[in-house]
Amino acid sequence: MKNFLFSLGALFCVLCIGPASAAEKPEPNYVDAATLTLVNKPHATKQPFHRVEVADYPDLSKTVRLYYTYSTGVAVVFRTDSRTISARWTTTDRKPSTHMTGLSQKGMDLYIKRDGEWVFAGIARPGLGADHKATLVEHMDGTEKECLLYLPLFDEVKTLEIGVDAGARIEAAPNPFRHRIVVIGSSITHGTGLSRPGMAYPAQLERATGFEFVNLGASGQCKMEQFFAHVAAACEADAFLFDSFSNPSAQQIEERLEPFVATIRAAHPTTPLIFLQTEVRESRNFNDKIRKFEDDKRAASEAGMQRLLKQDKNIYFLNPGMPLGDDHDATVDGVHPSDLGHGRILEVIRPQIVNILKKHDIR
Repeated sequence: MKNFLFSLGALFCVLCIGPASAAEKPEPNYVDAATLTLVNKPHATKQPFHRVEVADYPDLSKTVRLYYTYSTGVAVVFRTDSRTISARWTTTDRKPSTHMTGLSQKGMDLYIKRDGEWVFAGIARPGLGADHKATLVEHMDGTEKECLLYLPLFDEVKTLEIGVDAGARIEAAPNPFRHRIVVIGSSITHGTGLSRPGMAYPAQLERATGFEFVNLGASGQCKMEQFFAHVAAACEADAFLFDSFSNPSAQQIEERLEPFVATIRAAHPTTPLIFLQTEVRESRNFNDKIRKFEDDKRAASEAGMQRLLKQDKNIYFLNPGMPLGDDHDATVDGVHPSDLGHGRILEVIRPQIVNILKKHDIR
């Protein structure tokens, strides 16, 4: 009899609790993120989450062509009164990198505006393959919120849908950022080594200044080849920021810097060009070969910039441009700055960049 009553009780619990639990988390209503507002792109692309229309640049190297299909720096802006925000998205099945998190490589992070500031709200944790589904934030109040969702740093986003509660509104919001600063650079700009997409220094600069920063970083590839200059020349930009001394050798800097600038100047004769001196790499601490290579290229970049500064009043050189501090703790691998490293870079370059832009009435 006791067993019978226990079985009835268990059945009653299953019948009552099971459906109730299912009712607590109904499937979200999903909308295609491409129908919302996409920011931090230099121009429209056939595939909405690509950074650059690579078919327009046949001279791009194979690797840069691949990287510019990645959604690095691209963000979706929308308004919603939903209490929960979810996402489902597809990427490639590219294997995880050893020196970056899965979240920065294939995941996303969400910011919501509060009292005029962008405040971190949640993450979209990716799966292990190409198909992903996540809840970014839940249990919010039902007031309308302005949202900024940064897309993955190191993979191509093929599809992206944003989910909201049944009956909730979601709509495209105006671009909240003014002006456009295009950033061309190395893996540091690309965001290698960061915990999540919104921690890259261009994204942090964007939220801190209210200016739109377009991230055209290409990990390990930015050696001032002419195709990078062609991409820059074709961009509509109020200013350019270059992390262009991290990847090339001293000889490449000496040979390529002035032709690189000349190509850009042909299309943008007076647009401010801001160059960052590269970091002092921690990998040089006990490696004499690396130390010499890094010292030589830093000297070459300084000499080359001094020549350009005498010729062009609208060119600027921030030196140091990527300071990491003196405690040797701001990289993940001796080369790529961590979140801490990007924060230190931001602390030094932000006021200088803001002051330079003010001189050009970019406020």
